[in-house]
Amino acid sequence: MRLFVSTRNKENVVCSKEAIIQGLAKDGGLYTPRELNDIKIDLNKCLDFNYHQLATYILSKIFDDFTKEEIRICVSNAYTNSFKKDDVIAVTKIGKDFLLELYHGPTSAFKDVALTILPHLLSAAYKDYNKNKKIYILTATSGDTGKAALEAFKDVKNTYITVFYPKDGVSEIQKRQMNTTKGNNVDVVSVAGNFDDCQKLVKTIYEDSEIHEIYKNVQLSSANSINIGRLIPQVVYYFKAYSSLVKDKSIKFAEKVNFIVPTGNFGDILAGYIAKLIGCPINKLVCASNKNSVLVDFINTGIYDINRKFYNTMSPSMDILISSNLERLLFMLSNFDDKKIKQYMDDLKTKGRYEIDKEMLNKLQQSFVGIYASEIECSKAMYRAFHEDNRLIDPHTAIAYHASNKYMDNYKNIILATASPFKFPNSVLSSIFDKFVKDEKIAIGELAQLSKEEVPSNLKEIYKLEILHDKTINIDEGRNYVIERIKELND
Repeated sequence: MRLFVSTRNKENVVCSKEAIIQGLAKDGGLYTPRELNDIKIDLNKCLDFNYHQLATYILSKIFDDFTKEEIRICVSNAYTNSFKKDDVIAVTKIGKDFLLELYHGPTSAFKDVALTILPHLLSAAYKDYNKNKKIYILTATSGDTGKAALEAFKDVKNTYITVFYPKDGVSEIQKRQMNTTKGNNVDVVSVAGNFDDCQKLVKTIYEDSEIHEIYKNVQLSSANSINIGRLIPQVVYYFKAYSSLVKDKSIKFAEKVNFIVPTGNFGDILAGYIAKLIGCPINKLVCASNKNSVLVDFINTGIYDINRKFYNTMSPSMDILISSNLERLLFMLSNFDDKKIKQYMDDLKTKGRYEIDKEMLNKLQQSFVGIYASEIECSKAMYRAFHEDNRLIDPHTAIAYHASNKYMDNYKNIILATASPFKFPNSVLSSIFDKFVKDEKIAIGELAQLSKEEVPSNLKEIYKLEILHDKTINIDEGRNYVIERIKELND
């Protein structure tokens, strides 16, 4: 059985079911598979699989304490009739490159692919553990995770969710998506701060031994990619994209490719690294960042330093300085040296920076490249994609498109398209047509008319929905807010 260990204490060992239930280890570490060397995905098999079959195949290999039938049911429940595309994702051309379209789910963002299956994995795991406890999911979001998590977990039996988002750090459409969510178990709260504040609040609650001790009838968990059950399903679409290009003869079998990944919290790109480890022919993973370029600087220098100005940009889901999943990568690159990782994380907490050794930096740079885009470059990328390549893309995908045009080697590039452009109509409209419309509802209509592209139905109807959540707290009120919510669940 595959073991998962905490990045900060490898004596903390669980199987995947327990890791998914806990979300985050109580010591503050992230559960990570101890060994992946025994997994080698058969590329020939992948060519014959649809998305359901491929997901069942790969997830069964990694989450091997689930039966294959349990995984198959989870996959079926998650992906049947939930996505606009029959095969969940699509791979299309964009100029010289390829676009991996991940935004055809219920909230028009890539987070849907993993979050639609997480509740089913959690429910299946929970049958074996803590049957009398209520599950309380705490989630921080920089925009897209929030709505995708709310949509996935709403009305799930014995499960409750609170989403924290930065009050002025998400788009108006993202905010409206979250605040119109129905469900008798959902809770949405804006925080006077940025995403890092929201994420710190959630992690602090997980590490609070007093809360765990007093409220024993409530099991805390997470829908963020700190939860291994959210991270691993993202591995599947790397293999699916690769298989699609082999099948349509865009690449040869076993030919290496580059994936260009717009990322802030490092989860999506880490899934790509895991895909590489278990057999996907990946040459480089290009980390595409916006003006908050802490990850790019780290990949280039080995120094992670958050003592810098924080920017609110037109790609808000990437406005992050503390990238949680990087901790997992460092743990793997250090040969699972939990003491070293704990020291790095302690230094980040106390000094706001850490520096990895040269051996780890060399390993990092063997697989990763970092490229960032300024706000002007992001706008120009959207303009170029539309007017030169006839593709409408959102600001996050534009960051990756910019990076792809800068990074050229002997391998083909696959750009991860992470959200519908209609989720950010003001930025897209002003960048492509030099036309700024403040009202997002009007901007969506203008963008659809000028681009001649269809607005996703979930976004088209959003302005007809009633606002159901309208809470704002200061960050120092967060702990008490969560405790009051737990008290309600604990009764």
